[in-house]
Amino acid sequence: MKSNEWNATLTGDYLWSNVNFGEAVTEAMTPLSWSVILFTLDDWIFLPGYPTVGNIGGYPYLNISIMATLFNALGQKRDQVLRNLEGTLYMRLPDEMEIPLIPKSRLEILRSLPNLIRLQGKQKKGVKLLNDYLETNPAWFQHTHARLQETESKSDLLALWAEEIKPHVKQGVWIVLGTVNQATEYTMRLRRELEELVGADNANTLIANLSDDSGMLASLGPVVGLSKVSTGEMSRESYLENYGHRGPHEFELSAPRPVEDPAWIDQVLAQIAENPTDTAELLKKQRAAYEVALQGLARQHARKAKSIQRKIGESARRARLRERSRSEYVRDRWMMRLFALRAGELTSLGEEIFFLYLNEVLDLLTGDKTALENIPQRKEIYQQFKSLPPYPSVIRGQFDPFEWAADPNRRSDIFDASHKFAKTESKLIKGSPGSAGQVAGIARCAFTPEQGAQLQPGEILVTVQTDISWTMIFPRAAAVITDIGAPLSHAAIVARELGIPAVVGCGDATMRIKTGDRLRVDGGAGVVDILEPK
Repeated sequence: MKSNEWNATLTGDYLWSNVNFGEAVTEAMTPLSWSVILFTLDDWIFLPGYPTVGNIGGYPYLNISIMATLFNALGQKRDQVLRNLEGTLYMRLPDEMEIPLIPKSRLEILRSLPNLIRLQGKQKKGVKLLNDYLETNPAWFQHTHARLQETESKSDLLALWAEEIKPHVKQGVWIVLGTVNQATEYTMRLRRELEELVGADNANTLIANLSDDSGMLASLGPVVGLSKVSTGEMSRESYLENYGHRGPHEFELSAPRPVEDPAWIDQVLAQIAENPTDTAELLKKQRAAYEVALQGLARQHARKAKSIQRKIGESARRARLRERSRSEYVRDRWMMRLFALRAGELTSLGEEIFFLYLNEVLDLLTGDKTALENIPQRKEIYQQFKSLPPYPSVIRGQFDPFEWAADPNRRSDIFDASHKFAKTESKLIKGSPGSAGQVAGIARCAFTPEQGAQLQPGEILVTVQTDISWTMIFPRAAAVITDIGAPLSHAAIVARELGIPAVVGCGDATMRIKTGDRLRVDGGAGVVDILEPK
């Protein structure tokens, strides 16, 4: 195995960020999961010869240097570049931290711009296919799952892959990329406009309230659904049919989905029974706060109010579509897991199939067993990476995960091989406004959903990032603080919908805050103050 297969920082001096991937990939990936990311994004190339996504110690990172190089070739300075990358990078880089550019001439860079136009065209085409995808994907999954279970030979499985699974999953990723990009850009522009009109707190409130009579926000569905199951308003079967594909580590193919684990729903319902919360009441309060903010907008800006309100409605519509597309794509990822499990059954490899790359799985189905000799070493490397703490969100230059983890003075937010940034000792932590509101309380640091289950009502949840599995405990939290995240991240969206103050993208909050610390959280300002260390 080549050394740079699992460490893209060895390929050159680039700036890498995992902010966009951080919520989807919450721990080190198995080789198959990584290779499926490469398969889905193999034509997501902005600059030929330079992969847009790299693997750093088992985690996917976006090569920010590529995008910065393109913007620079168009005459943009550092501040303009960072503004254009707001929805991608979304954290404050220290002024001293350079963004290395790709060593190519301006003419060579400009010649690659048609590639950018091609990618935009694929995203636009994806958006046009969205409605059909949302309407037909659950049925496609059921039909394909049935065919998958009926496959009795390796050749049958290969045929199903080529005819059904491969083209469908490949098309799905462009639908999601286009929908997410379109919704994100629209809402970020609106958010900046609202901040100028009514301030950060009210702006955050006005871009919430995404669920309406036409449907529940997909990211909020699991927590509301479980609440209904606990009160008898929804059956377990109905919950699992609608939300059983959503759970911890959704992009990790070796991780079972809740619907595959008969004990999962009982465990979650037991946690709810032990710490009951009124989710409906939280939503009601948030709706009331939204109405107050809307009335304030109408009073302060009577002439613009109707126009802005239409934009708010359009932003909410796009957000609902964005979250629905993400949910359906998670269903597609589940299909990839089921395909891998069936390949493991037919080849007698079992769950060791997850330590092959996708192309090696396909080769194995044709009878080529060459790659099997790599499995023991890959399992060992995977376990080593999995034992390490989450890496910095932003990495510049050559990075050794093991050396970094062994350094007692390491920073968990940024790493720069060319500059030693000192650890921050200030009790004031600055992040991004996630959800408006101010609250003081006791911190509870958690690094896994299992640890998060220990959160007591009224405590402040402090974690690296959240995925859908953390949603279940949000109603118990007085506030949420994350190292990784942006105003349109999962943590921020769900917190806003429930009216819970949140500060996201803090970088190193989990290193500076300890369980038991007393904190003050200002979600609108994006600030956390450590009042009394434990």
